[in-house]
Amino acid sequence: MLAKRLGLLAVALGLCCLAYMTYGAKGSWSFLIPFRGAKLASLLLVAVSVSTATVLFQTITRNRILTPSIMGFDALYLLIVTGAVFFLGGQGFALLPNEVIFAVTVVALIGASLLLFGSLLLTGGRDLMRMILTGIIFGTLFRSLTNMMQRMIDPNEFTLVQVASFARFSRIDTELLLIGGVLMTVSLIVAWRMRHRLDVLALGYDAAINLGEDPRRGHFQVLTLVAVLVSVSTALVGPVAFLGLLVVAMTHQIMPTERHAILLPTAALVSGIVLVGGQTVLERVLSLATPLSVVVDLLGGLVFLWLLLKGLRR
Repeated sequence: MLAKRLGLLAVALGLCCLAYMTYGAKGSWSFLIPFRGAKLASLLLVAVSVSTATVLFQTITRNRILTPSIMGFDALYLLIVTGAVFFLGGQGFALLPNEVIFAVTVVALIGASLLLFGSLLLTGGRDLMRMILTGIIFGTLFRSLTNMMQRMIDPNEFTLVQVASFARFSRIDTELLLIGGVLMTVSLIVAWRMRHRLDVLALGYDAAINLGEDPRRGHFQVLTLVAVLVSVSTALVGPVAFLGLLVVAMTHQIMPTERHAILLPTAALVSGIVLVGGQTVLERVLSLATPLSVVVDLLGGLVFLWLLLKGLRR
């Protein structure tokens, strides 16, 4: 039954990809196929990265309303962009190669996560909630610093920061596709090889130890993967707050199982359907009357409230 549902999701994603590539196509196919193909690949890369990162993060936190954005990753990205505009100016920031911005973002996010999570896991180990609260506090600090610099920069340069503050699915920088694809592929391979260990880590700290798994090492490895995947998606399209929460909640409704061999591919397929299908409808049918990020955040916010109220009733 689960395999049939997985197959139906794969077919649905294939139809969404076909519609994205062909619907409303006018002009030379020799131009349209590479142009739309690069954007489609970017959408799929972001979809898989966000969904996998959220599944991994919720596995070690054992909480379905938490996402990597709660740890301040998005806030750190905005701080990097705002700091670059603040110190270099709008023209200096515009002259920076996209590869440089991407590399700095990825290194900063991974480095910050390793410094924060590594020190807490090595000293505390079991106190995962302390680590999450620390991430929330740092996220608040990053947002405060960002707001302070935004008030001090030129109003014309502020528009550059505003553009980077929202997810931009219709203007993905395809030049970064190869670098992001390599990082995502390596992370997915590692996560897939850990799928059985993830099932054990999801049982909790004590149960994992009794089953021969080292939770501290496992948590550190998972958080490193989360940092890489989040940095890739954030550097490509900007911060996406509720996409992971939305698609993982849908995944648990479609697949009532805790096996990561099922959850990981299902979440990736659902995320791909949401992004590719949503972008096809909004871009081709509605002519971008509403950005996809607004729709995703709206639905994700409603899902967050539903999960919160569902937990309170329990």
